[in-house]
This record gives sequence, structure tokens and C-alpha cells, in this order.
Amino acid sequence: MTTNDNALNLSRRSALMGSALSALAAVPLAAGMAGVAQAAPAAAAKPVRESASTFTTRDGVEIYYKDWGAGQPIVFSHGWPLNSDSWESQMIHLANNGFRVIAHDRRGHGRSSQPWDGNDMDHYADDLAQLIELLDLKNAILVGFSTGGGEVARYVGRHGTKRVAKLALVSAVPPIMVKTAFNPGGLPIDVFDGIRNAQLANRSQLYLDIPSGPFYGFNRPGAKVSQGLIQSWWMQGMMGGHKNTYDSIKAFSETDFRADLAKFDKPTLVIHGDDDQIVPIDASGRASAKLVKNAKLIVYPGAPHGLTDTHKDKVNADLLAFAIS
Repeated sequence: MTTNDNALNLSRRSALMGSALSALAAVPLAAGMAGVAQAAPAAAAKPVRESASTFTTRDGVEIYYKDWGAGQPIVFSHGWPLNSDSWESQMIHLANNGFRVIAHDRRGHGRSSQPWDGNDMDHYADDLAQLIELLDLKNAILVGFSTGGGEVARYVGRHGTKRVAKLALVSAVPPIMVKTAFNPGGLPIDVFDGIRNAQLANRSQLYLDIPSGPFYGFNRPGAKVSQGLIQSWWMQGMMGGHKNTYDSIKAFSETDFRADLAKFDKPTLVIHGDDDQIVPIDASGRASAKLVKNAKLIVYPGAPHGLTDTHKDKVNADLLAFAIS
């Protein structure tokens, strides 16, 4: 296949997602009222370690995690529909610089088990809390990307910051994505229905179209396309459960994190690209920075949503500087 053929195929794949995803760059978000956190459930049995890299939650879900290095712990929460492998560049960099780095595959994603129910932010946050409890982490730095930023926010809302030293939100979904009566500037529900319909129609193709286009900004003129990144994104997505990743679209788009952000009482770093076509910066990164007391916002000019890969050296340096500050 020629270079021109590759470019034509990429253009066709990107066009398939236009109706569902192009609106992400054009419609502003605002904080809304849906999906407010409920009180954390009363503690039942403790989470159970099954191996050096898995544990079972109180409701019987097996969670896979990585635990590398030694030092102050940094815990990473990944985006949709990916898994902990998406953090590998940041994890190896920070572990090589004296930190203990931990990342898990969210329930229903990656190597974790695929429960039919419980694919929502409250369960995601409680799973994160149980991992932190299991490893008895203290003075931890929590870092969340995209959907993982919502997971970190909901963790704070439900479990507080007694084990937390710092927080970082990277291309993160808070405060809220969907348009509601209380959130007239949000994205129309049709955008997310389009993603759901595309997943039901051909999940594998959807998971090629998203990274081939808006996620990494490969649909921009002059973009240097990495087939390796596209294929890695596809592989991580397809490792997740069909039902779990489908349900997670509602979780990341309709959950209101305003009350959670109000409980942030630790130093917070917000990183966002100003060419994010998935979670546009004005009503996500910039809005969250305004809602969190003493948050520091770093804007990456021209950076896409997937900047942990496209701008990994800068992200690595900024996270390391924040961790040691």
C-alpha cells in the first residue's frame, strides 16, 4: 500500500467519527448537576490480595495493577477505554527518578475482570480506594487522565485526602461533559449516543477511528501519524469488556464532579492541551482549575487529548517537577 493509500484510508476512518466526535472541539462544556457522588458505602470485608499484581474488591471484582519502584507513591488512573499500559512512559520515568509508581486496570478494562454491573464513577473510585488501602499508601500523589481524572475527583469526593499529598488532572473530564437543563453549554447527548451506536455497530473499527483522528490530533494538517500509537490504543481498548466500556461512556460524560472538586484541599496540577478535540480545554481543564483552590494550570499549545504520548517528554518533566516540589 502506498503512502497516498494510507493517507486516504486514514481520512476515511477519521470521517466516520465526524458526527459523533467533531462536536467535542466545537461545543463548550459547563458544570451541571447529573451524577453527583453518593456517600461511600460502609466498609465490609477488606480487599483481598490474590497475587503480586491482582486483588479482589469487596464486591468480588478482580483488579490488575502494576507496582514499580520505591519511594513516595504516585498512583495513576487511566482514560477510556484504555488500561494502565497507557501510563507506561510516565511510570518508567518517575520510577527511574526515585518514586514508587502504581497503576491499575479499571474494572472491566484491560486485565481486570468484567462485571456486568458497577461500571460507574462511584465503583471506580471505591476500587481505587481499596487499592490504596490494600497497599497502605500514604502521602500519595494521585494522577488521573481523561476518565481517570473523574475517577480521582470522585475518590476525593467519597474518601477524602487523608492518604493524599498532591493531585494532578491531565486532559481530564471534570467538571461535567454532557448538556443538561442545568448545564446548557455542555455537549449534546447525541454526541455520546453516536459513540455508543458506533461501539455497538463495530467496536473494533471505532477503536481505530478515534486514535486515527481526534485523540492524538492525527486528523490535523501536517500531523505526523504513528501507526504504533493507533494500534496500541486499539489493542488496549479491545482488551476491555464490551459492556464495561459501553457503560463507561455514560460514566465519563454524565457525571457531575463539581462537589468532588470542591473537596480538593491538596496542591493540584491541571495539564491540558489547547487543541484537545475530545475534552475541550475551556470548560474542562480551565473550568476545573477555577473550581479547585490554588490549582496550577499548565496549557500545552497545540496539544491534543492524548498528550501523555504525543508530548510525553514535557508531561514527564512537568509531573516530576510537581512531584518533587
